[in-house]
Amino acid sequence: FRGPGDEVGDSEESQPANPGFPSRTPSSKARQEIMDHTIRVDIVSAEAEIFSGEATMVVATGELGELGITPRHAPLITRLRPGHVDVVLAGGERQQFWVSGGILEVQPGSVMVLADTAIRGDDLDEARAVEARKKAEERIRNAKDKADIAVVEAELAMLAAEAAAARKLRQGRSTH
Repeated sequence: FRGPGDEVGDSEESQPANPGFPSRTPSSKARQEIMDHTIRVDIVSAEAEIFSGEATMVVATGELGELGITPRHAPLITRLRPGHVDVVLAGGERQQFWVSGGILEVQPGSVMVLADTAIRGDDLDEARAVEARKKAEERIRNAKDKADIAVVEAELAMLAAEAAAARKLRQGRSTH
């Protein structure tokens, strides 16, 4: 029997059988405290879900500059520029991603990044991006009309951002 004010998880049933040893399952109060200090993050590309988990902070490159999203952030929808998305996990570990641009949606308790292309930081390849950029520059020299030029210029901007993100990630690793 539960009385008024009794919380699920705080009843005698969830207390450890041996009071000297704590339960491995956090009480509902402990789970709520964890949830109050984290935010659900999903990073999705057109190909696959790249990341899904709890974080204490998300940093992304919006149209007007850097955005820092923490738990209980005000709702927001904005476009993302090609660049990095950093996710700081509850334990302090930082996971880095690169997106080709896209949409960032913040809702109470969650952050959703929707991108055409999203790559884990560990999978970024600066040499491949530089080589692809050289090929795109050659295509722009051979382009016949403004529409072709615009498409290749957008691709060049994306490749430049990818190469810069790979370089930044490599430099960050070498300083640690």
